Amino acid sequence: MSKKRIIIIGAAGRDFHNFNTVYRDNEAYEVVAFTAAQIPDIDGRKYPAELAGSLYPDGIPIYAEAELPGLIRDLEADTCVFSYSDLPYQKVMNISAIVNAAGANFELLGTRDTMIRSNKPVIAVGAVRTGCGKSQTSRRIIELLMEKGLKVVSIRHPMPYGDLVAQKVQRFATVEDLAKHKCTIEEMEEYEPHVVRGNVIYAGVDYEAILREAENDPDGCDVILWDGGNNDFPFYQPDLTVTVADPHRPGHELSYYPGEVTMRIADVIVINKMDSAAPENIQVVRDSIEAINPGAIVIDGASPIKVDDPAVIRGRKVLVVEDGPTLTHGEMKIGAGIVAARKFGASELVDPRPYTVGKLKETFEIYPEIGTLLPAMGYGEQQLKDLEATINGTDCEAVVIGTPIDLNRIINIKKPNTRVFYDLQEIGDPNLDSVIADFMKKHDL
Repeated sequence: MSKKRIIIIGAAGRDFHNFNTVYRDNEAYEVVAFTAAQIPDIDGRKYPAELAGSLYPDGIPIYAEAELPGLIRDLEADTCVFSYSDLPYQKVMNISAIVNAAGANFELLGTRDTMIRSNKPVIAVGAVRTGCGKSQTSRRIIELLMEKGLKVVSIRHPMPYGDLVAQKVQRFATVEDLAKHKCTIEEMEEYEPHVVRGNVIYAGVDYEAILREAENDPDGCDVILWDGGNNDFPFYQPDLTVTVADPHRPGHELSYYPGEVTMRIADVIVINKMDSAAPENIQVVRDSIEAINPGAIVIDGASPIKVDDPAVIRGRKVLVVEDGPTLTHGEMKIGAGIVAARKFGASELVDPRPYTVGKLKETFEIYPEIGTLLPAMGYGEQQLKDLEATINGTDCEAVVIGTPIDLNRIINIKKPNTRVFYDLQEIGDPNLDSVIADFMKKHDL
């Protein structure tokens, strides 16, 4: 019987994991191509032979998703496997229509075939959309575990935008490791908050190899924490699943793929940002939970904002720089920086569009609905240069940095600036402390 010919539709993350877990050593299939979307400049590469296994001595080419109909025809693909996250159902089915019209089957892989088991207890943190507050939820859980004397090793959803062979397994224990591994801003935003708090975080491409190294981390490992990306479901079989919902985007928990999956499999759902959301929007999220996962523990949460120097903001025209993915495919119009600018009395929010250069100008063309703020795009050296030039060229009196990292460490901001900080704060009971206590008791930790 001839091999089924597969194209994996992805964005440099879930796609590689699906290949590694389902197809890499499976002689019933031949993966003839990957396609790439969402992330700039990742098409035109190869998934390298060193990672692809013995069945793929030449590696596997990566094409732009726009080429999909022609690829299905030219490569005689039987099935296209959709493998990236944070898309509205309408868009997912639009892609399905393109695939079906070109003659191929359209497939979504589920949890059973793609989750890897660990020999350590696993807590997974996910969300219904990008930008809900996974990172501060993960940090809160790690702090609770560390306070109880446990060694926690975090593993982050992949963001392999560089040399895939070099990024097979990455371990970050210090800020210096971020430079060693040539991290983008998007990677640093996820890794830096962990290492500055004293815990190790792994990431990379081959998530079984990553898991085995993390389980045997030289600093010790009692618990694995899966820190999800976008609204994807975990790569590992969780013993406790925590999903974060966002009442600033009510209803999205039931209309975005695979965010609804993360809500359906959750043991605990955190409704975050309740301090800044409308009561009627919070109720929409509660109704969604009741409809699809009424047995979940629901924790009310807030993300109170603070800045290191409010005087930089008060009475000034400010440029707000926010986390990039939250604003682009995450579709948020505001972030922590905007909230801080309003809270601490900025006289005006400056629109950066007239001052953008290079790839940042392209970002606003691709995502025209971005609010009055600047996404901190930094997938490569040129984007970093464009970010620096745009910030310094904008007609503003100060800059509010709403990203989770210190931008001053990687670019030269020549204007007065202040950083925004936010942590998860649970409201009332139940809370994560009681959830973690039950988890520890169950697993004899």
